[in-house]
Amino acid sequence: MFKFGVDSLIWTEEFTEKDLPLIEKAKSLGFEVIDINVSHPERFPVKAVKEKIKEVGIEAVTTIGLPADSNPISPKPEVRRHALETLKLMVDINNEIGSKILGGVLYSAWGYLSGKCRTDEEWAWSVAAMREVCNYAKNKSNLILAIEPVNRFETHFINIAEDAVRYCKEVGTGNLKVHLDAFHMIREETSYREAVLTCGKEYLGYIHVCENNRGIPGTGMVPWQEFFTAVKEIGYDGPLTIESFDPNFEELNRLCAIWRKFADSGEELAVKGLANLKKIEAALK
Repeated sequence: MFKFGVDSLIWTEEFTEKDLPLIEKAKSLGFEVIDINVSHPERFPVKAVKEKIKEVGIEAVTTIGLPADSNPISPKPEVRRHALETLKLMVDINNEIGSKILGGVLYSAWGYLSGKCRTDEEWAWSVAAMREVCNYAKNKSNLILAIEPVNRFETHFINIAEDAVRYCKEVGTGNLKVHLDAFHMIREETSYREAVLTCGKEYLGYIHVCENNRGIPGTGMVPWQEFFTAVKEIGYDGPLTIESFDPNFEELNRLCAIWRKFADSGEELAVKGLANLKKIEAALK
């Protein structure tokens, strides 16, 4: 059986203390995992979140899209240094709250586009930074870092599973894996099955189950049966998390291009999506 999760972004753009009840809400809606998006690590309520997760008894993971001032591939050395600080802080946050997965756009700033193809220099900067962060994480816990290939409009750096796996291999620490997202895959991959097999059990570390238009999963063009069959075949046993965004968000909408609602609320989208995905899983041979 798959372990389905829900992203805090269906409710809130920045998770603060006022959002602590969402942890219990996620469990009450039938989700086994909550993915807490940490948009501002420096003011994230770590201790309160840790206590609430323990009280509710739900698995938690985190994700982040690195901000512009924390860009591992920036031509400015001070920005690259700040990226290291931010990533190490995220490792500490995950360890404190008991999360075993840190996913998202970790290899560059989310939304950073140089206007050119990825360079060897950018690759070297990012790999070196990630190796330092992964070794930092390895010395503290068994946290998995999972890099998310995103579409060409959000990064020029890593768009497909093949490049993400190559990146993981070059970092070479063993605790870096790939975070696949069905929304981005439909724009960049040629086959869901091949993308999953490219990662294999060794490198597939996390999954976001988003529809092609970020609407209710199971109502669009994503080939869920093909995707889920491949995921089962490789023996992936981590969370599959529903993620979407509210068009009223202020910071994220420019990056995500969410200009209309796909349900009356993010919660309705997640609940209906969960029901659809469970039916698709149940029908697998």
